[in-house]
Amino acid sequence: MDGYKPQQLSTYALTLFNYKTEVNKQSVSVDFWDTAGQERFNNMHPSYYHQAHACVIVFDATRKITYKNLPDWLKELREYRPEIPCLCAANKIDADPNVTKRSFGFAKKHNMPFYYVSASEGTNVVKLFKDAIKAAVAYKNNPTDFMDEIMMELENFELETDKSKEDKEEVSDSGLDSPKSHTDDKPDS
Repeated sequence: MDGYKPQQLSTYALTLFNYKTEVNKQSVSVDFWDTAGQERFNNMHPSYYHQAHACVIVFDATRKITYKNLPDWLKELREYRPEIPCLCAANKIDADPNVTKRSFGFAKKHNMPFYYVSASEGTNVVKLFKDAIKAAVAYKNNPTDFMDEIMMELENFELETDKSKEDKEEVSDSGLDSPKSHTDDKPDS
């Protein structure tokens, strides 16, 4: 993502991509889930939202129906992830550059950053994803959703538990066993 690499493949159901970067001098591993907007995959979407920290909602600027689907897609997202930051993008501006002169009220209405992008030419793609990563990291570090706060506590608990186990394993074994009491050899009555 440091440089744009065009691909002409369409998303079918789900495309996964892992990207490692730094945000505020912190190493970050980002999983991108491109879920495709095709209706036949709608029943798969809920599982994609689990532990998402940001969303980029994209519509095809050349197909009005995809813009009309934005409220449904956002409603579904908010059922599972009510508080995560969401960014909105109008894609395929290369097909009709005049579309950038149009005003799309959806993003403004829902208080989302808005981007005109071209996935085929790379216009604004890197900026969109860098902004999404920054928003996701900021949200993950300061979640506003109760369930995210619980997940964060569980992650911290697991880290503490793992560290405690490591500390115990580091204690060297002296090779001496504690003396066994011979009175314990009798069976219980």
